[in-house]
Amino acid sequence: MKYIVVLIDGAADDKIEELGNKTPLMSAYMPTIRDLEKKALIGLVQTVPEGMNPGSDIANLSVMGYDPKTYHTGRSPLEALSVGVNMKQDDIAIRMNLVTLSDEENFYDKKMLDYSGGEITTEESKELVDALIKAFKEEKNYSIYHGVSYRHVFIWHEGSLDIKLVPPHNITGEKILEYLPEGVNSDFFIDFIKKGYSILKNHPINIKRINEGKNPANSPWLWGEGTKPLLDKFEEINKLKGGVISAVDLIRGIGKGAGMKVFNVPGATGTIHTNFKGKGEAAIKALNDGLDYVYIHLEATDECGHQGDIEGKVKSLELIDEHIIKKLVNGIKDDYRILVVPDHRTPLKTRKHDSLPVPYLIYDSTKDLAMGLSYNEDGAIKGKYIESGVKLHNMLIEKKG
Repeated sequence: MKYIVVLIDGAADDKIEELGNKTPLMSAYMPTIRDLEKKALIGLVQTVPEGMNPGSDIANLSVMGYDPKTYHTGRSPLEALSVGVNMKQDDIAIRMNLVTLSDEENFYDKKMLDYSGGEITTEESKELVDALIKAFKEEKNYSIYHGVSYRHVFIWHEGSLDIKLVPPHNITGEKILEYLPEGVNSDFFIDFIKKGYSILKNHPINIKRINEGKNPANSPWLWGEGTKPLLDKFEEINKLKGGVISAVDLIRGIGKGAGMKVFNVPGATGTIHTNFKGKGEAAIKALNDGLDYVYIHLEATDECGHQGDIEGKVKSLELIDEHIIKKLVNGIKDDYRILVVPDHRTPLKTRKHDSLPVPYLIYDSTKDLAMGLSYNEDGAIKGKYIESGVKLHNMLIEKKG
């Protein structure tokens, strides 16, 4: 038996007027999902434990079978793992976004316009990050590492978790003044952002982007702090050889920390412009070549949710159905069980993650699990409720306990 997770990041949503009082999952043309749902188990799952932040780190750990209350040490340490950082026990890893701030003369009057720096490319962001590394090379207590697109890693050596750092995607359109770093060493972090803005605002890469009508990635922004992670090996605890397919360093870091095979798919970006087809083909090959379990993470729906892009979110779901789910159903040689689920909700109206339960679908090629429900928010609420992502993982792989 093969096991597949199609993790559609942030896909769950609220009904919106622009879609005829439907959600994107209700509106999207997803013929493969409609076929699967006829024989599938459907319901809601609480992927984010009570009292924990509804971040992709916590929710994806949960869906992959790792209880966040036991294994979560922060988001950025997982991203650090992905880019090859060998963290020490007293290192604090911090996510460094390249963002777009507004151009008010007074720094403290600036607003967060775009948490992704206009979805800057990895090639462009490398030059900007290099400029930051050069400017801060004398600061021995800090290190900066390149990531993918707007997502990068900042390491604070001999650091502290007694700090408050706010995710940029939660403050789109708001003044940054109330959301600047607080706590231990906050003066340095604020100065880092201010100086970083002064370095990047007139960088040739950003001048070129502005001339092309794109948002400039004109400032660093720090958030998602945490300590060195320690995950049990996936194969040891599940008796399955597993793999991860994702463009996002966070998810790749979970895979590396869990000892899973992490695949590089050319053209995978984490946006609607990602190589969906390549991800689907990589998953089929991995399963047919001997892996028992593949976790396919798809970020585009979450990005569209944060941007309030209704059309893009619907289109992303349709591309996932066509290039991922359809390809899997037609391409896997063995018997299989497939789970389709978001990690969390990213409603288009709020543009923020929330902790409400999300709809899941489990299809088994060997048996009929039919509940007579549709795979969307309305259908799932009538189905089987599962208390945690860990229990959902165990149900998928038919693991007792």
